[in-house]
Amino acid sequence: MKELFEFLRELRANNDREWFKANKKRYDALHKAHVVIVQELINRISAFDPEIAGLEAKNCIYRIYRDIRFSNDKTPYKTHFGAYMTGVGGRTSPYGGYYLHLEPDSSFLSGGVWCPDPKMLKKLRQDIFGNIEEFVDILENKQFKQLYGGLEGEMLQRMPDGYPKDSPYEYILKHKYFVVSCEKPESFFDADNWMDKAVEDFKVLYPFNKFLNYTIGEFFDIK
Repeated sequence: MKELFEFLRELRANNDREWFKANKKRYDALHKAHVVIVQELINRISAFDPEIAGLEAKNCIYRIYRDIRFSNDKTPYKTHFGAYMTGVGGRTSPYGGYYLHLEPDSSFLSGGVWCPDPKMLKKLRQDIFGNIEEFVDILENKQFKQLYGGLEGEMLQRMPDGYPKDSPYEYILKHKYFVVSCEKPESFFDADNWMDKAVEDFKVLYPFNKFLNYTIGEFFDIK
């Protein structure tokens, strides 16, 4: 892991094709090691989330090459290693899952549903509102709250149509997606048992993902 962070730190300072080409063998070795790490995480997560069983790491890991076609930032490479683990489609899945982000000074574990399409977002809001006590219990679970805090990301300026304007749950219903994350210092990954700790942290996410994925499963059946 130290080599991985060192490589990414150097890449951040030399984000160009010439440097990357000169260090391609380093990248290839680290990428190979990353695949092994992600596969081990999948295997361990599947012990408490059976939907993950059989998932292959290669389908979860994001490419390091940036899509710069529509971006003002023309640097060609991402400066992090990322993997999204969920049982239905890996990194391309609309289902809630478990995300590992490795980046110098900006690493984190995350989970939930990011950027659902408008119809799915509408269905998620409806089911959350219809089962709000269950959802709040998940968010307010002591261990969950201690690790992940609360929902993060973009929110609507006003309550969405069809919901009480004075609802005490506006802090939930105004969200455009349902994601939580837990920042990790590089020292977290220095420990020999870092993966054990990461799996335990992901286990705390399971009820959150399970709630969201029940709705998403219904959405596709209805659709």
